[in-house]
Amino acid sequence: MLATKGLTVVDVNQQWCGPCRAVVSLLRKIKNELGDELLHFATAEADGIDALEKYRGKCEPTFLFYGGGELVAVLRGANAPLLQKMIVEELAKEKSVLEQGGERKVVKDDGLVNDEKKEEEEAPQRSENEESIIVHASKSYTVAIIKPDAVAHGKANEIIMKIQDAGFEILAHEERTLTEVEAQEFYQHKAAEACFEDLVQFMSSGPSHILVLSEAEGSANIVPAWREFIGPADIEEARREKPESLRAQYGTQTLFNAVHGSEDSDQASRELAFFFPNFRTASVTEQDGEEDHVERTLALIRPDIARENREDILAQIHKSGFTVALQREVMLTEEQVRHFYFQHVDADYFPALLRSMTSGPVLALALARREAVHHWKNILGPSDVNKAKEESPACLRAQFSVENEPINQLHGSASHEEAEQEINFFFPKQRTLAVIKPDAMEEHREKILEEIHANSFSVTQLKETVLSREMAEEFYKEHREKPFFSQLVEFMCRGPCMMLVLSKENAVEEWRAMMGPTDPDQAKATCPKSLRARFASDLLHNSVHGASNEQHAEEKIRFIFGDISGENMMTRSSDVSGRSI
Repeated sequence: MLATKGLTVVDVNQQWCGPCRAVVSLLRKIKNELGDELLHFATAEADGIDALEKYRGKCEPTFLFYGGGELVAVLRGANAPLLQKMIVEELAKEKSVLEQGGERKVVKDDGLVNDEKKEEEEAPQRSENEESIIVHASKSYTVAIIKPDAVAHGKANEIIMKIQDAGFEILAHEERTLTEVEAQEFYQHKAAEACFEDLVQFMSSGPSHILVLSEAEGSANIVPAWREFIGPADIEEARREKPESLRAQYGTQTLFNAVHGSEDSDQASRELAFFFPNFRTASVTEQDGEEDHVERTLALIRPDIARENREDILAQIHKSGFTVALQREVMLTEEQVRHFYFQHVDADYFPALLRSMTSGPVLALALARREAVHHWKNILGPSDVNKAKEESPACLRAQFSVENEPINQLHGSASHEEAEQEINFFFPKQRTLAVIKPDAMEEHREKILEEIHANSFSVTQLKETVLSREMAEEFYKEHREKPFFSQLVEFMCRGPCMMLVLSKENAVEEWRAMMGPTDPDQAKATCPKSLRARFASDLLHNSVHGASNEQHAEEKIRFIFGDISGENMMTRSSDVSGRSI
């Protein structure tokens, strides 16, 4: 074949995926347009050709250009415009050699020269390239995955071309085979679904293409635009309702539906961090070296104003462009205040600060926005109340000062590092045990699981079980002396229940808030959107259970799941010096 006169372009492919059909069509088109007898095309299966042994297992499309039996050019990747350009250029060069007797410029395929050494040399460069993947802060983005089934059928490049033709911008692209552990972690929000194990096996069965997409032209938010483009997850529904969608064209069944798309912006952010941890947002001033990314800061509204002015303060927070990422009302002990403000213990004002911080519930907020620390400090104003009133009467500390009280009523972190440590103090990563009780298992289980995931809990362990009487008695031992104990035990042994370990910042309180009051009537009156308000029928049949505190959560988790703890997720980071008040 290589002895054939003229230029020969060889598409090297793997047996399991075959040649890229989109590229084959392109090559036929080029051949017809040029109509040159000196241009030849061939496909070569690396698995069956000894000379191509080093190309085996390499899923990236590779095109080898041969002239007079010598390798004269190599192209990696299905870049259609570049492939067409190289074909025209290399054909002209080969004609020049044949007609004028010039010398061919023979090349080596650098991709196959000492691969291990090359990977080591390029590792730092890859790291730098990863860090340079940026998207403007005003743009939206989503993660797209071309799944193993589409890759195995040689459709990846065809799908990529369609993505680009639709106006989506590909900001990052990586071919990757997920391990089972990675697949489990990525799809942990589907852990309770019957297809979870099959999904994990499928997603780790072969290479996928992971892409970061930015918005299509004219689209304000790429997430719904991308989901519209790929179509419904159910293939039959996709073919019926969206026949032009990617899933309708390339999927074969619901599990093997060719492509994945983030469900919402929050999930897109989590998936982006999973696959591209160095991806970041940047402003137009990035060229001048100024970074523009979202950060968090801690805000505390002290008890004296938290009771009466919290809504006014929260309104100003939202008006200033902040998102409340985490919120918690907490009663602090004297020991906790001393621990948090240890740098101020010897100050003259500390007794007043201590009294203020322990006089009632403190509202702790994790605020997020671009340059959050700087902007929150600006709208707070000076820490000295009198100075705040004189120099910045419109600032929050001046507006919400308390008469005859020398301590300002709002706290803000002094730096990015301090902010993260302070947020960890008030919102430590926690685990809690959640139980979907027998009365809710049949009708409400799926809805409850759906809402657990929607509220950003990670399900790290899950078990469906029927409790024995002994287990139920031990599980509820703190209620042994209560008059309802026997009824509770009998009820919990009546049928299957689902035990879950949930992980999240402030998980214990977040889950209890999501459940609502134990009494369904009280839940309906005070927390109508809570799980118990909607799904529980009475005090006994109240749908869900949750640990009352961190210690109780860890005790119950060990009882149900054994010792599954890795590292202590409740450990607070060390304090930083110079904490502001």
